[in-house]
Amino acid sequence: MEKFITLTSTVVPLPIENVDTDQIIPARFLKATDKLGFGNNLFADWRYNKDGSTKSDFVLNNTLYKGEILVAGKNFGSGSSREHAAWAIAGYGFKVVVSSFFADIFSNNALNNGVLTVVVTPDFLSEIFTNVNADPKTSLTVDLLNQSITNNKTGRLEKFEINPYKKECLLNGLDDIDYLLSKKAQIEQYEKAR
Repeated sequence: MEKFITLTSTVVPLPIENVDTDQIIPARFLKATDKLGFGNNLFADWRYNKDGSTKSDFVLNNTLYKGEILVAGKNFGSGSSREHAAWAIAGYGFKVVVSSFFADIFSNNALNNGVLTVVVTPDFLSEIFTNVNADPKTSLTVDLLNQSITNNKTGRLEKFEINPYKKECLLNGLDDIDYLLSKKAQIEQYEKAR
């Protein structure tokens, strides 16, 4: 995985609440066991018409909005536990998803796939949506080391929580296996001492 320390980026606003994993990646795309290509089907039913043409009114098809940060409404990632939803978010190129609430399983799947989930207050989330709607060039800075997110339009900063283990993994670009391998010498020393 890629190391994550800080990121400053414009954002893609998705002010929809209760987005579930079937909306993130519809079930018909779950046959694949490889992560490649899932980004192409992110929000497929919202992005594309039945004939495959793009829906111009959906935010991912609007050229005004770009960036590596997805800002979503409350309760993002509810529904089934499919890891494919995190694969689709990462495959599209998002490195951070911001919301006022995430489903636990989705959040863990995202963190396991190098996508940082940042929980902010409803007021802060609303401010971001207001600023981005007024100026699509509005950017956020996410600082994982200091566990903070800053709205660069207003200068407002909020702190966020993250599991210390997941924080260490993201900062060092490690998945769970890489983390264990990084502790190989300590594990071997422990085993010899037993």
